[in-house]
Amino acid sequence: MSVDVAVVGCGIIGASVAWRLSQLGLTVACFDPAPGDGATYAAAGMLADVTEAEFGEDHLTALNVASARSWPDFAAELTDATGADLAFRRTGTLTVAYDSGDRQQLRRLLELRRGLGLPIEEITVDDARRMEPLLGPRLAGATWTPDEHQADPRRVHAALLSVLADRGVAVVRRRVAELSPAPSGGVDGVVDDHGTRHGAGSVILAAGWASRELARTLPGLAGVPTRPVKGQLLRLDASGQPGFTLGRVVRGFVQARPVYLVPRPGGEVVVGATSEEQPDDRQVTAGGTFAVLRDARALVPGIDELPLTELTARARPGSPDNLPLIGDSGIPGLLLATGHYRNGILLAPLTASALAARYRAGTVPEWAAAADPRRFAATVTGGPT
Repeated sequence: MSVDVAVVGCGIIGASVAWRLSQLGLTVACFDPAPGDGATYAAAGMLADVTEAEFGEDHLTALNVASARSWPDFAAELTDATGADLAFRRTGTLTVAYDSGDRQQLRRLLELRRGLGLPIEEITVDDARRMEPLLGPRLAGATWTPDEHQADPRRVHAALLSVLADRGVAVVRRRVAELSPAPSGGVDGVVDDHGTRHGAGSVILAAGWASRELARTLPGLAGVPTRPVKGQLLRLDASGQPGFTLGRVVRGFVQARPVYLVPRPGGEVVVGATSEEQPDDRQVTAGGTFAVLRDARALVPGIDELPLTELTARARPGSPDNLPLIGDSGIPGLLLATGHYRNGILLAPLTASALAARYRAGTVPEWAAAADPRRFAATVTGGPT
């Protein structure tokens, strides 16, 4: 099999990119032994362009805001193409502080986000309780972000697989063992774990944290510094609990530890998440589960009564500056769409649009320049890593 573009990885990033490229008339194949079983499977689906804005991450915030603005059209187009309910909705985000130290952190972030022109306001604890009566008795502060959305990543991914099938995009359920070097230099395909070579006009590496290991199979390419950052989260079922009503995403700080609760249509509540510089062993630990539940119940004690339906551990693809890597790698024929860390679901439409523009016009748009992978142009002769 030979195609115009081989996409390595078929989580929400790889699948979104493949969809957009197929709309350009390119022949595309995705390679993934278990599509959507990585970070996409664990993601809570908060489209949090405002409440993810952090100090020193102005470029990332700009990308997040741009992608959040494109999500309504992205979701509508995907729903029109498949008929799927993506659980995409505007819920806003209520962020609360547990104690006085947490209130200070909340206010620092409030001033940062206001300074960036983002829609956020400080509200009283009483106002927060009126919005969400299930909030716990001990709170010291609150902010409200009215315009943030959420989607169910598993539903979105299933819809993407459906639309890929409709468009004739092959999803090859095999692991890519190595990138295939072209005789004249660069990349001209992939080799799967059965030893079969698949030719391609170009390759897009969208394999999450594993992108770095695959890049190492190609002589001369060392500038893909993705790493696994393990997260543990859990899912609760509030469908049989008429007294438990949570209408908004609730985020907060509990003695400086971040935690979130994401209510979904149908009664599921996603609670998370740890952030551990650990390999993707997919092991849920007693300590991780305890830590998430301890902090979540400090904000919403009523979760104690909810059935625990799932424990999940997956690794997010981190990068040294928390920005993704989107565009040309510096090696002919190899492009990157990886390193999205906590924002893979949010940044999927933007990443796909940027790479579609690259194939259409020959360059990634200027608005995505901060994510240029060549900022990590490490070589065997030295350079930043």
